[in-house]
Amino acid sequence: MSAEHPTQRVEIRFVGRPTAVQIQWAAGVSEVETDGPIVRCLLTGSFQPFLEALRGHEVITLRSTPTVAPRSTRVEGEL
Repeated sequence: MSAEHPTQRVEIRFVGRPTAVQIQWAAGVSEVETDGPIVRCLLTGSFQPFLEALRGHEVITLRSTPTVAPRSTRVEGEL
């Protein structure tokens, strides 16, 4: 994960049901899930390709939350 472009967990609510295919093909987008008018995904890198994929769909809400890097489970002294 880059410090400049962290991975974001994104949730978008649309007017009506969106076409998730456009979103899942955008650069940096993965783990796309749809639930009626709501789309959830992970986004790594720039938001620009993602925002371009939303063109033509009316967005009601867009929430972006940085993901937390997993903590190391290694115990000191362990190889």
